[in-house]
Amino acid sequence: MKLLAFDTSTDQLSIAIQHGERIWQHQGAGGAQSSSTLIPAVQQGMQALGLRYDELDAIAFGRGPGSFTGLRTSCAIAQGLALGAGLRLLPIDTLLAMAEEARLQHGCTDLLAVLDARMHEVYHAGYHYADGRWSETRELGLCAPEALSVPAGLPVVGNAHAAYPEQLAPGAPHLHALPTAAALLRLAPQCIADGGLVDAIDALPRYIRDKVAKTTAEREAEKLAAAQPSAPAA
Repeated sequence: MKLLAFDTSTDQLSIAIQHGERIWQHQGAGGAQSSSTLIPAVQQGMQALGLRYDELDAIAFGRGPGSFTGLRTSCAIAQGLALGAGLRLLPIDTLLAMAEEARLQHGCTDLLAVLDARMHEVYHAGYHYADGRWSETRELGLCAPEALSVPAGLPVVGNAHAAYPEQLAPGAPHLHALPTAAALLRLAPQCIADGGLVDAIDALPRYIRDKVAKTTAEREAEKLAAAQPSAPAA
């Protein structure tokens, strides 16, 4: 297959391009920087493999959840490239890509993928791998790290443990993994077979929060409320 894949849902930019058996990869700083570095890096990779955009079978991208700015960047660039080349897009869940990366790095086949959502919250989803494909065992959700329940012995994979080492499932085994574009390439055949290809106009980021940031006034109000002494019991 000929595929372009990229993910900007975390603070890491990840790009991978597949041309048959050849794969070109790039990693760099994500976040706000990805908006200026993603396209030049993709062009470098396409040139290195001697590919034109209209030769690609599809473009895969990490649709989220994750960084609000990163998801908007990834989706907008994927849509622009697809519209220009007449391609379809393959949006893939960020946590599924984390699960696939954990399988490659750590051999995990049953796991809970957990991504730091900031604002003292984590995104989470459960997955099981068998017969060459992943299935979801726990629906994607959002909660405080201390509220996450983990069955005994089930590994927690992702990047959230570093942010919440004491609150996040202290009794569970923790493994580090991030979504990568190479993981998107490995997931692409299953996702395509499952009908995941969509027209560019229908490819959208997957947001979980209704609101991605608090205003300064809201933050100050929360600090003030927390500083107020509790009223005595009646």
